[in-house]
Amino acid sequence: MRALVFRGPWDLAVEDRPDPTAGPGEVLIGVLSTGICGSDLHGYTGENGRRFPGQVMGHETVGRIVALGAGVEESAGLTEGAVVTVHPVLACGTCPACQAGQDHRCPTKQIIGVAPSISSAFADLMVVPAANVVPLPDSMPADYGALVEPLAVGYHALTRGGCGPDDRVLIVGGGPIGQACALAAARLGAKGIVVSEPHPGRRALLEDIGLATLDPTQVPLADALAGVGGTGSPSLVVDAVGSSRSLADALAVCDEGERVVLVGMHEPQVSIQAYAVSIAERSLVGSYCYSGADFRTTAEWVASGPQELGRLVEGRVSLADAPEAFRALANGEDGSSKVLVFPAGIDAMGSAN
Repeated sequence: MRALVFRGPWDLAVEDRPDPTAGPGEVLIGVLSTGICGSDLHGYTGENGRRFPGQVMGHETVGRIVALGAGVEESAGLTEGAVVTVHPVLACGTCPACQAGQDHRCPTKQIIGVAPSISSAFADLMVVPAANVVPLPDSMPADYGALVEPLAVGYHALTRGGCGPDDRVLIVGGGPIGQACALAAARLGAKGIVVSEPHPGRRALLEDIGLATLDPTQVPLADALAGVGGTGSPSLVVDAVGSSRSLADALAVCDEGERVVLVGMHEPQVSIQAYAVSIAERSLVGSYCYSGADFRTTAEWVASGPQELGRLVEGRVSLADAPEAFRALANGEDGSSKVLVFPAGIDAMGSAN
């Protein structure tokens, strides 16, 4: 098979590798498309130190089942040729966190696309445990399957914040995770949703899918909120950037006694205005990844085929063109929100829907 191999910072290449085979309890998947995640880009540049030479990355994926390993029984969703996505968290299943349904908190978990020993989704083929395979209907656009993972991150963040119909929600940052958070707030019935985003292209995308936006570079955030979407001061703020500045902004505009969810990971260490938390009795909630239940709930929503999901994908490239796509995204030459990589070629995807 062909695989996109990370050779070191700013160095990706397509290499031939042996075809994997499905072992007991595993499923062999032919990859249709895989999204380039922000964490992939940070690994590619060497910023996060979480990608290693020789590794095949990729965890936002959709594919078709090629073969079932020994002991994997065919079912309505697990049959050869079925369209599936992959829940990337490989947990032990027996620890207290796993038993409580919080597999993403498993102390021994591995994540497909992050763990260097796992050949992941930027390739023609990949092998995953059957328990992590999530079936999708043939009736939906197959592209949507590669969006389940980032959309699950947003859904988990909003449930961590207790989002509900009475909430006025501000999302700080309109990149792919901010977009996922905004869509999750809408799924959970929030009565007012505004996204703060300085990049005009991202604001246009958000407005195209029916979300109110503001440009924080043109007017102070607190002043701008009053005139956008009729929300007033937000009861729930989601920091989808993850910097000292974005977190300070989130705390500054959140109503007293309300909640701020930190899901962005731009800076590994941030400073915080303690009085903005303690004196105003705001709650600061961390959010990372998603539980298996969150992932499957999101997959069910994606399977219903919401039309706005098609707008989220702004770039499509072949495996051969993926190294250049990574380079252009990482250095800012390409401002596309979400780019998908198609191992079999972009034209081949038409037969997958």
